[in-house]
Amino acid sequence: MNKRHLHHLWRRFRVLKPWYLLIVAAVFAVVFLFAIRSNYQHMVKLRETLYTADQQNGDVTRALNDLRNYVYSHMNTDLSTGNTSVYPPIQLKYTYDRLVQAQGNEAATQNTQVYTAAQAYCEAQNSADFSGRNRVPCIEDYVSKRTSSAESIPDSLYKFNFVSPTWSPDVAGWSLVAAILSVLAATFLFVFQRWFKHLVQS
Repeated sequence: MNKRHLHHLWRRFRVLKPWYLLIVAAVFAVVFLFAIRSNYQHMVKLRETLYTADQQNGDVTRALNDLRNYVYSHMNTDLSTGNTSVYPPIQLKYTYDRLVQAQGNEAATQNTQVYTAAQAYCEAQNSADFSGRNRVPCIEDYVSKRTSSAESIPDSLYKFNFVSPTWSPDVAGWSLVAAILSVLAATFLFVFQRWFKHLVQS
């Protein structure tokens, strides 16, 4: 390739400026910052929806699934807010308390029914005992063998920790990729133009 042809290529090639690509990178960087902020704000909104459903006995399952799916598919949606945060960050306290209360009420109802059945059973067994003195041990024995206590519900079943990905294929993720590629392209263009200029001038 002769010098004249190299000079012709250089005149056409030097029109491309690396700082054009840096401007493009800056635009994508701004888009990225707004996008990750939007991701976090939407996660907070979904989290508040879940807390409201938990407190007001709403559709907790749906709200929990919406939050889980969003966090798993969007970057910058970590639930914790620092080292002093409660862990796990999602704790469905009201749902858990309602279940414990319902189970306690069910056990109390069953025990009341057992006690009523014990009285009827022991009266039939000791129908000639008008004082009822002999019925007491019978009732105590019947009740002790049939009463039940509320089973313990593991609270860990109502505590959750969802981890967001380092990168996600959303607006934030792709704008980050575009910004990085623009910087790399600007760097390559700068180095290549320096080398080509040196080649032309040598």
